[in-house]
Amino acid sequence: MSGIPRFSLASLVIDCHDADALAAFYGRLLGWEVKARDADWVHLRSPDGSLGLSLQGEAGYVPPHWPERPGAQQKMLHPDIRVDDLDAAVRHAVALGATEPPAQRQSDLRVLVDPAGHPFCLFLTAVGAVGAVEAVE
Repeated sequence: MSGIPRFSLASLVIDCHDADALAAFYGRLLGWEVKARDADWVHLRSPDGSLGLSLQGEAGYVPPHWPERPGAQQKMLHPDIRVDDLDAAVRHAVALGATEPPAQRQSDLRVLVDPAGHPFCLFLTAVGAVGAVEAVE
């Protein structure tokens, strides 16, 4: 035994104004169900149980700007979501309440903004997670 404890990412938490509204968006987008709910907090989990997404309502929440601007609230992290049909996925996400900013850097990845203002990426399976991260940075 090396003495290093085992770590396993179980969930990500996203701050927003309205946890219920943002949970409804991501639940419909990803096909995930609500597994727990409390005042100003909703937890979703992937169908296989491997990853969770919690939405936490914060009264002082300030949405990030995309693309970034000097002096404006910056994103701190963003979800990368793999899809098999990018155009259909963009249309579906927009129909659920996402917006597509005009600033796009490549044809096989789209940066969208969720209803609370957080950017997220949709990318084709062929791109892979590393390609998506490099393309956005």
